[in-house]
Amino acid sequence: MPIEIKELHIKGVIGQEPASKSDTSSTAGTGTDDQQEAIIAACVEKVLKILKDKKER
Repeated sequence: MPIEIKELHIKGVIGQEPASKSDTSSTAGTGTDDQQEAIIAACVEKVLKILKDKKER
């Protein structure tokens, strides 16, 4: 019998630094923001591809 998932919650932490390093400067976050957006975009693309492949079945 197949199981239908109606709601899925995914939580993740990307690039969390230790507390001692986060105090160094405010400009350190700009590179990580771009990296985080790139990672999120790649994940969204993969999820959409998986959903498309499932619809084709």
